[in-house]
Amino acid sequence: MTSHQNGHPLRNGLINQAGKKRRTSDELPSFLGNYIPVLPNGPVQGHPSSSRLPRRVNWNEIWRRSLGIVGMLRSWRPRDLLGIPLALIIIWWVVLWWGEEVVFRHSVENCAWSNWESWPATSTPHHVALIADPQLVDPHTYPGRPWPLSTLTVRYTDLYIRKSFQQIQSILAPGSVFFLGDLFDGGREWSTGEAEGGKSVDKRWRKYDNRFWLKEYKRFARIFFNTWLRGGQGQNGRKMVAGLPGNHDLGLGNGIRLPVRKRFQAYFGNGNRIDIVGNHTFVSLDTVSLSAKGQPDPATGSQGIDESNKDIWGPVEQFLHTAQGEKARTIARELRVRYGKNENEIMNKDVIDLEEPRAWTIPLDFDPLKSTDIPSIILTHVPLYRAPGTPCGPLRERYPPSRTDSGEAPEKDDANAIAIQQGVQYQNVLTHEISKELVELVGDVSHIFSGDDHDYCDVIHRGYTSKNGGIREVTVKSISWAMGVRKPGFLLLSLWNPVDEEGKANSQDASKSSTIQSHLCLLPDQLSIFIRYGLLLAFTLVVLFVRAVRIAYGPTPATSNTNGSLLPLSKIKPAPTKQQDTPSHASSSSTSSQNGLAVRPSAGPRNVTPGSGYGYQPPTVEDEAEDESPQGVAVNRTWNDSALDEPSRRKRRKGLMVVYDEFRSSVLNVGVGAMVWYIWLLWHS
Repeated sequence: MTSHQNGHPLRNGLINQAGKKRRTSDELPSFLGNYIPVLPNGPVQGHPSSSRLPRRVNWNEIWRRSLGIVGMLRSWRPRDLLGIPLALIIIWWVVLWWGEEVVFRHSVENCAWSNWESWPATSTPHHVALIADPQLVDPHTYPGRPWPLSTLTVRYTDLYIRKSFQQIQSILAPGSVFFLGDLFDGGREWSTGEAEGGKSVDKRWRKYDNRFWLKEYKRFARIFFNTWLRGGQGQNGRKMVAGLPGNHDLGLGNGIRLPVRKRFQAYFGNGNRIDIVGNHTFVSLDTVSLSAKGQPDPATGSQGIDESNKDIWGPVEQFLHTAQGEKARTIARELRVRYGKNENEIMNKDVIDLEEPRAWTIPLDFDPLKSTDIPSIILTHVPLYRAPGTPCGPLRERYPPSRTDSGEAPEKDDANAIAIQQGVQYQNVLTHEISKELVELVGDVSHIFSGDDHDYCDVIHRGYTSKNGGIREVTVKSISWAMGVRKPGFLLLSLWNPVDEEGKANSQDASKSSTIQSHLCLLPDQLSIFIRYGLLLAFTLVVLFVRAVRIAYGPTPATSNTNGSLLPLSKIKPAPTKQQDTPSHASSSSTSSQNGLAVRPSAGPRNVTPGSGYGYQPPTVEDEAEDESPQGVAVNRTWNDSALDEPSRRKRRKGLMVVYDEFRSSVLNVGVGAMVWYIWLLWHS
């Protein structure tokens, strides 16, 4: 059978002795690969009604050609992954693993406690991590950013923060974690539904209600709380405190809505609290609410204390005036529990007459004004006031410190300093009056840690009351890479302050030395990681394009590998000259034997069912068309490449088409290999 000489019978067209193409109305579409060979000498003896071989359907070809993605992969060969494509896949695996795992681990490992602590060998310091301004990205952050860029921004900022916090827990395992406010970016904008909507809420955000805020809270919990719970027990007294609010959580001053603050405190706790950690008193202050005390009356514009908004700043003011007494009570309870005593003093069981003018007080076995060697640390979101131009030091990222002609840092450096300015719902520093008040009312302040600025700043306040002639304030970097700093970070504190049962230092030298050591820990530059990915992508495309050109125009002729042939194809031989006086059955037998094929004698007519999977079909006249092949054999040529013989295909697919095919195939192979690994890294991060 002549059609078998050209390879697989399903790869060729309809062939008959007249050199004409024939197909019937019930023939399957050509893209299914249903090409039916026909005997070259007309109808088989005993079957005058049909000249076609039994119909056969290649279901494997149907499946592959029915799915677009499978059709793109049909040219894949195992050897395509050898050489340059395989090398590029390995390079992508290494770079992606470095960018998604290694760089985060190395950044945190560089901050190991042993690398910078300098306590005595027998010390057991308490470790604290300060996290500032996560500001989870939401619709309020980039209101004009379209989808899907907005969705990707949310996804990658959350991924960055979660991976960083996971490394902090797994490598550093701090005993305590304190947040310095701005947990959300648009938390102050979302309505609570407590009759505080309407004009008090920006019209752009009125569609975001309390349900949206709860979704943001769950998102924060997945990133931090769940990771913290999986971190194990760690040091004794392990705790996480996230109740300190920022201006993006509540607003600032007169812009705070009370239902918004109640909602925040209901889920994160009171913003004003005292915690004893590592023999240090951490005093958290809601300074965004306290800022309303010094703001002018929004109705009259008069300066001074505004009594009309006292419900905003009043609770913070009351806490400050009782801070020293509450601090003493907290220290006393902590020391009593530590040394095996009851937390509170046991009350005397006395019977008192109702009319007896006696103060109903609970006796406590401590003096609220008794001095201890347990220093106080203030945590605030908004930094304290400082003179304009006060330098922030060499670790500030955006503006490194200036130098004088002598090479020394100047006393005033506007570029390196935190700008003293304010605007709608923000204020870079507290007012001088509020700053002075809170330092005096808390008392015995040794350090202050703040957030809000997103960049690092380290200053010494000389104008406030202090034991050591100055109070050090450190403004902590944001942990998010979307807050305007290329290298986010967090602050580590190592606390060591051994005291006795009375709260006094165990030695005189210990009372004079510093009890706090801090270290700025920098996280990876995410934008730089993306830039490296982009450069590697450009390099990959260039290498694969050069490879494709070399294959197409190299010294060895190349052909496209996209024909999808499963069986080897042979060159078509010229058809034998037809003998007019030879009977039909003899001609058929002669041709078949010449081509190395034998035709089975027919025993009789066979039932033919149109459209059946096996049978003979009569040709239709209206579908006949002339299509003479160069070899003298008629071939059915359709739009499908599988209908072409191999020499024609080889001639047609040379040059730029081979470049395109090779380039597309290699990019697909490398892309799939790299993307699968990348998705796995993201899924397990």
